[in-house]
Amino acid sequence: MLPAAYNRCELRSPSPQQNIRLAVIDGDTGFVTVLAKRAETAGWQLRQGTSAIPPEELVAMKLNALLVDPSLLGEDGSAYLERVCATLPELGIVVCTGRSTVAQRVRGLRLGIDDWITKPCHPEEAMARIEAASRRHRSGRADEEAGPLVAGELEIRADQFQAFAGAASLDLTRREFELLQLLAEARGQVLEREAIYQRVWGYAMAHGDRSVDVFIRKLRQKLERSSPGWEYIHTHFGVGYRFDPEPPADIVPDAPPAEMSVVPPPAPVSVHR
Repeated sequence: MLPAAYNRCELRSPSPQQNIRLAVIDGDTGFVTVLAKRAETAGWQLRQGTSAIPPEELVAMKLNALLVDPSLLGEDGSAYLERVCATLPELGIVVCTGRSTVAQRVRGLRLGIDDWITKPCHPEEAMARIEAASRRHRSGRADEEAGPLVAGELEIRADQFQAFAGAASLDLTRREFELLQLLAEARGQVLEREAIYQRVWGYAMAHGDRSVDVFIRKLRQKLERSSPGWEYIHTHFGVGYRFDPEPPADIVPDAPPAEMSVVPPPAPVSVHR
């Protein structure tokens, strides 16, 4: 008999859009049993654990997504999730746990977790959120195949979650890279702070939150160190930010080649005898 909490709504066949390789770290046997059956019906591959799976093992599993209950990770849960986010930036990560504080959820999302849901949670909802997280990362991988984005002295490599000025790396965190990539892809457009927060952090910005400004400042400092003289990010006070590379004043852009002009041959000289 399945737990009543998981029988309150009709189970429908999930969308067959993705064949997902999923790892689950969760000790709730009733929840995981239903989830495993649903995953099998959807054609997903599911691996289950009841304690932290080393990040290198997650790499070997070639996963699309991870569903994790931090309560099974002990006191080092946040550190573990941070390592996983850093080691597998292409992995869709969804936290599904019991009671949690706003501070815990905010910290987790800022580390790079894609979604945070509270138990009791119906497995159908969990699968929808896992599918959404995996789809976002799959979309990001499709963008990576388009090649690097070049702007000013920068080469922005989505496949490495990194940007380079010449041979030097800017040494960006995942969040800093996502911010730079968003701005660069909207080159010349003014993006409002709320829109930036929604697209990079993944949820609505709370009143008074200055995270966007703080990360912009950190990003500018790294840009200035790696590409001195160039100005990449412009502030529109009270609105947001615009990415538009401007070279130092002493660098004059190459002039376009002058058009070739055809000089007519000299007129023949007549000689009178």
